[in-house]
Amino acid sequence: MRLIFTFLLVFLLTSCDFFMVKKTSSQDILNEELNAFNWTDVDEYPSFSSCDSIKVKSDRKDCFQNSLAIHIWEFLKKEKITVTQDITDTIVLNFNLSKTGVLKLTDSKMATATRKEIPNIEALITQSLDSLPKIYPAIKRGQHVNAAFSLPIIINVN
Repeated sequence: MRLIFTFLLVFLLTSCDFFMVKKTSSQDILNEELNAFNWTDVDEYPSFSSCDSIKVKSDRKDCFQNSLAIHIWEFLKKEKITVTQDITDTIVLNFNLSKTGVLKLTDSKMATATRKEIPNIEALITQSLDSLPKIYPAIKRGQHVNAAFSLPIIINVN
C-alpha cells in the first residue's frame, strides 16, 4: 500500500507538466499563417463583365485572357501596318493590373525582326488598352489585389 501511495505521489508531482497549457503568441500565429499563404495565386482572376457568369476558376481566367487577346487583335487588325518582309512571331506581353482595374503594359518580348519592322507595336498595343471595357480586378481573400500576368499574342503580317 505504501508503495502504491509513493508511486501515486511521484506520478502526481511529475505529471504537472502534462497539464500545462502552452501559450502561442500572436506573432507565431501570424508567421505560421504567412508561411502557409500562397502569394502567387488569387482566389478570383480578373475579369470582364462578359466573363462574370463563369464559375470555374480556370475557365474564367481563359475567358479574361481570350477576351483581352481578341480585343488587342481586333485593334491591330484595324491599323495599317506596313512591313518590308513577312512577319510571323509570338509576342509575349507582360501586364500589371491594379486593384482599381487599371491595366498597364509593362514589358513585351518579341523577335528583333518584329521590333525592327513594326517599331511602334508597343504604342499600338498600349493604345488598344484605352478602349477596353471595364476590368474587374483580381480578388485574394475578399480584397481587390494587384495582379501581374503574361499574354502571348501571335502576329502574322504579310
